[in-house]
Formats: sequence, C-alpha cells, structure tokens
Amino acid sequence: MSTMILVSVGDTPRRLAAQADLLNRNIPRHNSIFIFAQIPMAAPQIPNLLSSRNANPGRTRGRGRGRGGYSTISEETNEEQKIKKDKIVQQTDQDASVSRLSAVEVGYLDDPFAKQFITGEGQRRFPIINRGTYVRTKAIDQLVDKFLSSEPTSKKQIISLGAGSDTRYFRLMDRKPPPNLVYHELDFPTNTRLKIQAIKRSPNLARCVGTPVMCSQDDESLGAPSYYILPLDLRTLSLAPEGASSSKLGDIDVSLPTLLLSECCLIYLDPIAADNVVKYFTKCLFPQSTPLGLILYEPINPFDAFGKVMVSNLAARGIVLQTLHKYSSLEAQKERLKTYGFLEESEAWDVDTLFEKWISKLEKERIGKVEMLDEVEEWRLLAKHYCIAWGWRDNEKPGNGKSGPSTVLDV
Repeated sequence: MSTMILVSVGDTPRRLAAQADLLNRNIPRHNSIFIFAQIPMAAPQIPNLLSSRNANPGRTRGRGRGRGGYSTISEETNEEQKIKKDKIVQQTDQDASVSRLSAVEVGYLDDPFAKQFITGEGQRRFPIINRGTYVRTKAIDQLVDKFLSSEPTSKKQIISLGAGSDTRYFRLMDRKPPPNLVYHELDFPTNTRLKIQAIKRSPNLARCVGTPVMCSQDDESLGAPSYYILPLDLRTLSLAPEGASSSKLGDIDVSLPTLLLSECCLIYLDPIAADNVVKYFTKCLFPQSTPLGLILYEPINPFDAFGKVMVSNLAARGIVLQTLHKYSSLEAQKERLKTYGFLEESEAWDVDTLFEKWISKLEKERIGKVEMLDEVEEWRLLAKHYCIAWGWRDNEKPGNGKSGPSTVLDV
C-alpha cells in the first residue's frame, strides 16, 4: 500500500522524535538513505515490517501500489470511495508474495511454493524486511504446529481470514505425512480468483490440493476434500445477528477443533466490525463445546514518535488502521482476546521479543550468515511495532499447554 518515510539509516530511536517533523514533510537529508515502510493489509505473508527501501515516495510499489490520489468527495460518491479503498486492501497481496519470495531466495525460509504466486519478476528486499518476514513466518508456523500436534491423529480445521496468496496450506500438505486437516481461506473475490488461477497453472499446487476439485465458473471459489477457497467480504459476517449461522460458510464443520488466522486483516475494519467478525465465529457459528483458537498479527504502538509518523503518513494517503488505537498495546491485545471468549489462554508478544525468545542461538547464527544486518537498532524499533497475539478456549491449548514464548522455535 502507500509508501512513507519512517527513519533514515543510522538514526537511533533517541533521534527519531527530532526527525519526525522533517520526515513527515518528506524533506530529504544530505547523504541519508531512507527506509520506506508499507503497512501490511489483507494478505498474510510477511513483507511487512518494512517494504523495500528503494521505493519512490511519489508513488506506491508492489502490493501497496496506489493508482494516483484519492479524489475529493465532490468528485465521487461515498460508494466509489469505498470501492477504491477496498481495492487498495486487495492489492496488498502481490507485495506480500514478493517479500516472501525474497526471504526464500536469500535463504531465510524454505518454501517451494512461494514463486507460484508471483506475477512478473521478484525483487530482493533489504535485510531488515527479510528478517521481519522470517520471524513472522516462523512464529506463526510454530503456533499452528502446536495446534496440530495436540492429538495429531484427530481431524482439525483452520480458517484463514484475508488469506491472499498465503502458502501455508500448501506447505502443510506437502509434509510426509500431511496433517489430518481441513483448510478454509476467505478473501475478496479479486484475490480468490488470482489464487485459483495460480493453482490451475501449477502442477505442484494442484498436487497439494488433490482431487476431486470443484471450481466456480468465475474462478472465485474452490472446493476440495481438504481445501476450500471462498470469496467473501468479511464485513458481511459482522452484520450477522447473534445466534445466526451462515449458508455462505456451509462447508465449515462446527464440530472440529478450529484455529482462526488473521494476519493484518481485521485492522482495516472499524473496531466494531472487526470485533463482530471474530464474535461471529466464537459466539454464532461455533458452539461453546468446540475447541477454538485465534492467532492475530498486527501493528501496535501508534502513540510514540515512530508510530505517529507511521499513522500520519498512511492517513495522508487515505489509509486508516482502524483498530490500531483501540488495540494499541500488548495488554490491549490480550484483553481483546479475553472479550472474544479465549479465556484458557490469551497472550501477545512483539516481534522483537519473539525473535529473542523463540529463535534458537544456532538459528540466529545461521541467518546471520545468510545475510548481514547492520541496522540492528532500527530492526528492534520496527519489530516493537508489530505483534503476534494468540488465544485458546476450552482447554484446547496446543502442544499440551506449552504454547507460550518460553518455547524456542524448533527449526
């Protein structure tokens, strides 16, 4: 989505506040290399602690590319403005794919499916972006694995909100043996169509999906024995009356232990709608007897100097992180999970802590050899502005209750 100047390389957090006014006015500084950040949106794949530093502030790039500025209200209707803003959300997916592929090609991650969703050439991201991609992927993978490892032979279900070109399903089904799992992805029709068309083009993706496969004529929906892609505006779920079910989600088995994934998806809904989407699953669709979990990946800390610059630059381009101020801290994210009914466990850690606590010493040494990271202070500052939060209900804590950050990622 839209690019913004955040901090020049070599500046320390102590100097950031003094620079904020300059940065907000886009005044270049002599001999400075600027980092441009993009905030992740619907797609779940990790570009997004930063976007590439060679972005042009006069135009957006990749997944966040705009098509010119927003018109004034006098020039277009509210509905037209809504369509434009939705399109920005939908277009975030390609940048996510490029960043994921960058981390794979450099050697951070092993993902044989990353290239299948790239249209055009890939682009190598800078080290600070690749590390963010790596940590986000590894941390969420561990939480997913712990969910699957609880009674591993029992069938389970994952529902990914705003899935975009996420490769997690394909990586899971490529295992020997694959997990006993049904996987659902919900996203805008524009994104589901692109994903289904990629599956049709790729024998490797089609192999993971298996047979039989049913696709709609417009390529917007797909159904297979273990995989469903559904075109859906999540805001329609937020309008469902309490206690209602939905024929739109008829392929979801409400009796299976289920994990919900939302990676920078709900943050673009207004707080009431975002809460109601989750409560649709926790209070309407799934009975209380069904074990249920939720993993969130979102930005936090909008009130410090770094966060204020991030928010103001996005707002100047018409993009609002609508739940950011309500769920601005780790504590607020944990309380949020409790209000959704995840009382057995509710936890949130920033990406900086996840890197320090969940990545083993040997793995840190490995990725240090893969790529040199000079901007350590900048990395830590950025990483403290993103978090992963997770919650579980009905004592269905994955990994026999050992899902907390004391566990080191087993990589």
